Amino acid sequence: MNIHEHQAKDILREYGVPVSKGVVIFSENEIEEKIKDIKSKNIVLKAQIHAGGRGKAGGVKILKNDENLINEVKKMFGKTLITHQTGPQGKKVKRLLVEEASTIHKEFYLSCLVDRETSKIAFISSVEGGMDIEKVAKENPKKIITNKIDLNKEGPNQSEIEKIISIFELNDSQKKEAEKLIISLYKILLDKDASLIEINPLIITKDEKIICLDAKMNFDDNAIFRRPEISKLRDLNEEETAEIEASKYDLAYIKLNGSIGCMVNGAGLAMATMDIIKFYGQEPANFLDVGGGATKEKVTAAFKLILADKNVKGILINIFGGIMRCDVLALGVVEAAKQVNLSVPLVVRLAGTNFEEGKEILDKSNLKILSASDLNDAAKKIVEAIK
Repeated sequence: MNIHEHQAKDILREYGVPVSKGVVIFSENEIEEKIKDIKSKNIVLKAQIHAGGRGKAGGVKILKNDENLINEVKKMFGKTLITHQTGPQGKKVKRLLVEEASTIHKEFYLSCLVDRETSKIAFISSVEGGMDIEKVAKENPKKIITNKIDLNKEGPNQSEIEKIISIFELNDSQKKEAEKLIISLYKILLDKDASLIEINPLIITKDEKIICLDAKMNFDDNAIFRRPEISKLRDLNEEETAEIEASKYDLAYIKLNGSIGCMVNGAGLAMATMDIIKFYGQEPANFLDVGGGATKEKVTAAFKLILADKNVKGILINIFGGIMRCDVLALGVVEAAKQVNLSVPLVVRLAGTNFEEGKEILDKSNLKILSASDLNDAAKKIVEAIK
């Protein structure tokens, strides 16, 4: 789960991390009243959307604190920002962050995340703050250092902290502040079940102070049930309608841009299914894992989700019945197909538990279903069918 920058900064502030003073505006009616709290001569106006690249899209502006500020705020409300992360449809701005501007002397990058490969907490530090970290890693890898720390309640020790901040070349006063910052980020990651905390840029001001100028946080969806304070920060306006609907049925669904809808049980099998569709020259329309213990109702909901995507020209169902029973899936498919009046090609590959029963249900359904003997056969048939 993602949250907005202003929400991430509220959490940082709660843990004693220095952030810019600012106010959040949710409607035009609040503008004049809320900006009274901002006394700085220069103001930073930031669109709050779940996507990077806001600045290049006109979503971040530095303004004078005068009568023009209100006009600029009104202009940004409702504006659609298109960035490299939003896709061509963009995202509509429905909330704004107005902050006091900072005088920047140096910019750094700092992040803290769960490294699943080593089961450790990784800190990534770079002197190239304010830039795309992937680009820095590719073009100037020596300007990035990664330090991995064993998971423990005490957090990083003094030696580990010094390694994390060594690349920044701070003075003694700044080092003390940076040490507090590292400990706070670690605590937030554990206390809130965050999977990523990114500070970009982390700045040194001209009066030698450390400030987190921008902040991004992601949280583990599987732990949200025990973090109600994080759950209430969810902004459904920033999420795909289909993905919101999928979460109601505990379906792992991610919308993509292709034309072949996929329904699979198991994340690894789902990835393999998507790969083989691409191998035969088409693109998957989604990632959809119905899980091991799916009910008829869950399968029906999954089927409807796929067909709600107007880009879908055909559907490939690939099920290996272990815990998942093929006859249950078949019942769900038949029920959903009848409800939505199926009009696109459907290829089904079933194997495993109750395979024969599932195939019989599909055969007797009077639906136009193409049966496949294996995954390779299924991919070939659906690609050919949508032509």
